[in-house]
Amino acid sequence: MDQFSPSELILNEDGSVYHLGLLSADIPDLIFTVGDPDRVASVSQHFDTILWTKTRREFTITRGTLNQHEVLVLSTGMGTDNIDIVLNELDAAVNIDPVTRTRNEVPRKLKIIRIGTSGAVDPTIKVGTLLHSVGALAFDALLPFYEHNFKSIHIEGSPIKPIYIPVPSATTPQFEGLMHGITATLPGFYGPQGRSIQLKSTFKETLQNLYKTQLGEFHITNFEMETSGIYALANLLGHEAHSFSALLANRTTNEFHPDPAGPVNELIEKVLGWATVKC
Repeated sequence: MDQFSPSELILNEDGSVYHLGLLSADIPDLIFTVGDPDRVASVSQHFDTILWTKTRREFTITRGTLNQHEVLVLSTGMGTDNIDIVLNELDAAVNIDPVTRTRNEVPRKLKIIRIGTSGAVDPTIKVGTLLHSVGALAFDALLPFYEHNFKSIHIEGSPIKPIYIPVPSATTPQFEGLMHGITATLPGFYGPQGRSIQLKSTFKETLQNLYKTQLGEFHITNFEMETSGIYALANLLGHEAHSFSALLANRTTNEFHPDPAGPVNELIEKVLGWATVKC
């Protein structure tokens, strides 16, 4: 059985994973992720009980209970580089013995649910729409560093060929007011998202035409910075994952929601209810 070296799997003195500082016993099977550390409290305020909260680097983590489920909410920070740390360390904490540094014989399967914000590219989508990502297009550079069987697709005008990752679950959430679409994940907030401030973006026209790309019964609806990493690594590691977004902006119509907290809080309540009551 493979044994992971101290430089490959870095553990703290108590056996917890290096960046998150978590042990297997700290991690329930149901995990919610948010990008912004301040949004952790917006999620945990709905918990029935809060057991503990800890902060390490950009990772704020709260453990609690909700509707008789053990739950955890974790801030990942922005970008798939942070997702690389979070997904690998969650898996290592629950599936690798910190003493022997070998894989556990019986793996644990986590359910990882992102609750975030996003920008629409389809001009027909109204700001404030709530969306579940049925797949992700990886425009970021994470996946080339891993062995995988996901396929690249051609996007007209794009400087790179993105990799398509379907949702790593057979279950598609269904509830009133939820849209389903494919999410593009980009490696930055300004140029990669078509914004030109002092520097001119080369991606704006491509971004605004993304919605014309159809993959099966769904088309590309929106973009953000984490979903492809969550879907890809969850898929490769054997976990279930879902990404939900409140679409606060429409970059094709240049609109932004006048009260962004409203749809974000609505999304939090809907997703928490779906994950702990309806599932």
